Amino acid sequence: MRAVRLESIGSLTMRSVEKPAAGPGEVLVRVVAAGICGSDRHMYKGEYPTSIPVTMGHEFCGLVEEVGEGVARFAGGELVTVDPNIACGTCRACAQARPNLCESLTAIGVTRDGGFAEYVAVPQAQAFLLPAGLDPVHGAFCEPLACCIHAIDKARIRPGDGVAILGGGVIGLLMVQLARLAGAGTVLLITRQQSRRETALRLGATHAFDPNSSDTIASVREVTKGGADVVIECAGVSDTLQSGLRMARRGGVFVLFGVTPAGVEVPVLPFDLLINEVDIRPAYLNPFTHSRAAALVANGALQLDALVTKTIGLEEVADVVGNAPLSGEIKVIVRP
Repeated sequence: MRAVRLESIGSLTMRSVEKPAAGPGEVLVRVVAAGICGSDRHMYKGEYPTSIPVTMGHEFCGLVEEVGEGVARFAGGELVTVDPNIACGTCRACAQARPNLCESLTAIGVTRDGGFAEYVAVPQAQAFLLPAGLDPVHGAFCEPLACCIHAIDKARIRPGDGVAILGGGVIGLLMVQLARLAGAGTVLLITRQQSRRETALRLGATHAFDPNSSDTIASVREVTKGGADVVIECAGVSDTLQSGLRMARRGGVFVLFGVTPAGVEVPVLPFDLLINEVDIRPAYLNPFTHSRAAALVANGALQLDALVTKTIGLEEVADVVGNAPLSGEIKVIVRP
């Protein structure tokens, strides 16, 4: 079969490799749609820990083609979304119901072969059933959506809250929709690209600001009458981390979600954090949220077609991952 392999930092190549088989407790999934994630670009550049060599792709949806010994949940032919994050179930973090912090966490498409391929074998516990008639492209959104749901859980948005979201990529635009579903009365998106601001307004944002043409800290504080109840940082860059902390009201919540390259340091003002009691809450991965993401996608609760800007084949993956996102790009979907 064909698979896109990260063979060294900065070297991503499509190869012909042996088609996997479903081992005991596993299902073989024929990949129908996979999403390219910002984390894939971080892995390509060596900014996020991964195994090498490895077949990349951790956001994907497909059809169960084969079931291994001991599999009872699937018979074959089902459409499934896959949670790539595999916890050990026995370490201290797992015992405390925090599998995203597992000491032995492995991940499909990161530390073991993933979905930028025609087929991938996964443990049956990682596969979640989707309606047979669902657009598989929508199914490919389940993994990033599950991570966003964890961030929304950490944010504890209350009905009527003012929520500021920094970053207008696919994550920021999913957060806009989830914040409204959670009851936010005001949702402000901050992003440089006009097309993304326009999309955010169509998806439920009440305001959208360009940080290059306005004082976004002042704008957010004016609209929210003193600062946002919740700020969600989705860009993973030092500027938005610093400005986002200043957008929160006194006693507000700052959710750190965007992935910065490992080793990046960001200066903060501890005195301001202290006297304002800004509650900083990191949100990492998707503990027990993948099934909820699958349910939202299955029920059509989110507008996902508006987020797909390009569909490509496996032969184009290396070029897309190896380069910065194009202007206006939101989500690129791979159809093997």
